[in-house]
Amino acid sequence: MSVKLDHGSDDLAENHEINVTPFIDVMLVLLIIFMVAAPLATVDVPVDLPVSTAERQPKPDTPLYLTLKADLSFVLKEQPATRETLAQALDEATGGKKDERIFLRADKTVPYGELMQAMNILRGAGYLKVALVGLEQ
Repeated sequence: MSVKLDHGSDDLAENHEINVTPFIDVMLVLLIIFMVAAPLATVDVPVDLPVSTAERQPKPDTPLYLTLKADLSFVLKEQPATRETLAQALDEATGGKKDERIFLRADKTVPYGELMQAMNILRGAGYLKVALVGLEQ
């Protein structure tokens, strides 16, 4: 007695559907990686900023120095200036040229907030080219 098994034709039917299971697995792994990495990238750490080691840049023949002293008073070209008269003094010193670079020097004991206020005064007066002056290492 013999049995004949009918397996049909040798051609397999084509499946036109995309297998999304591996794609979902990869997406879940990436989601987990980003969920772990994102909080690590936004940690606030107190930082003591180092001294700059940038190469020395050539300065103009007559640089315009604005100095913020330790007592939070301003000196523009060896002349004292107040916060209220600083914009007018800058206009007189530059001849009204707003694109001239202002070299801002500040005592290292000046709080960061005060330095930012000085830069806001410069921006409010229209002077957007500000160079911070520091000691070379």
